[in-house]
Amino acid sequence: MEAGFGEEHEMFRRSLRAFVEREIAPRVLEWEAASEVPRALFRRLGALGWLGLRLSPEHGGGGCDFRYTAVLVQELMRCGSIGVPVSILAHAEFATKVIDRGGSEELKAEFVRPAAAGERIGALGVTEPDAGSDVGALRTRAVRDGGDWVINGAKTFISNGSIADFVTTAVRTGGPGNAGLSLIVVPADAPGFARGRRLKKLGTHASDTAELSFQDCRVPARNLVGAEGGGFKLIMQGFEGERLVLALIACAQMRLMWEEARRYGRERQAFGRPLLGFQVWQHRLADALASVEAADALTERAIDLYVRSEPCNGPISMAKLFATETALDLARTCAQIFGGMGYMEECRMARLYRDSLALTIGAGTSEMMREIIARTSGLAGGEGNP
Repeated sequence: MEAGFGEEHEMFRRSLRAFVEREIAPRVLEWEAASEVPRALFRRLGALGWLGLRLSPEHGGGGCDFRYTAVLVQELMRCGSIGVPVSILAHAEFATKVIDRGGSEELKAEFVRPAAAGERIGALGVTEPDAGSDVGALRTRAVRDGGDWVINGAKTFISNGSIADFVTTAVRTGGPGNAGLSLIVVPADAPGFARGRRLKKLGTHASDTAELSFQDCRVPARNLVGAEGGGFKLIMQGFEGERLVLALIACAQMRLMWEEARRYGRERQAFGRPLLGFQVWQHRLADALASVEAADALTERAIDLYVRSEPCNGPISMAKLFATETALDLARTCAQIFGGMGYMEECRMARLYRDSLALTIGAGTSEMMREIIARTSGLAGGEGNP
């Protein structure tokens, strides 16, 4: 049993691992080619209660702690495609949890319950063509008109953007800066909402990524999440969970890449012996395993603080930074042992390698993680919060 996880977590892990092996792993190449995870998987996970793990029980969720989400990420990653957990968690953890945290009872009944059941798929719409890391610079504007919000603007790089039934959308309802931001849930059938290009990515192919546009898009005023002008705080609270998810994905990916490299190193013969018969590869994979364990330990510390509701912005940023950057380095090492096969799309290791780059960008770039660490540790002249 892993540190911090109880028997109930491990029972969930065993059930989920069997499900992944039986119903997800055999179909991964099909989903990678289609550039999306099918709706049937969302419905199946919803029926099992696995999409609403952290959502309120009164709205169809499980009311579980974040460690259940950690198990969900770790076991979904065993399918060998980063795109699968990205799509599932973008829905369950990113787009829906913020409504559950800050939305009205009416809004939760309308969106959280069907999302937990897998009947409606969600996306989180924050990034814009001119506003990524600098969330306070976003331009998509919502203006109140009687009983509606009228939204104009554009979003890009939106996970689940082409399959979502609703988009939890960051908009500007006030003046410039963070204080002018709000969150509004936009149904995909709202007049004036349109999907743009489905973007072709280097990796994470099973997770669709799209451009979205809003042209005099009308949604009911009740679709505001929380208070007007309270969007930035809700987004930042959500980012903590998102960054932990990315750290967990990176850790699970590293473990999987290392296992693949060890397996191949035992099987592949060169000069009359297995590759792992050469000390150079024994030492390189020993260093790689030490990096995996270090990333796991840093991520576990961040999870522990998060679950206990302790201040953890700095530790989460450290975990996300170290795990994702280390995954990039480890991917190169593990792909190298495969030689030419490690460059072939049919090889699982090649797909894991090319997926690695996304981890240092999603949910906040490595540069932003360093900025947060500097601020929370007093390096930038702010208050220390180790």
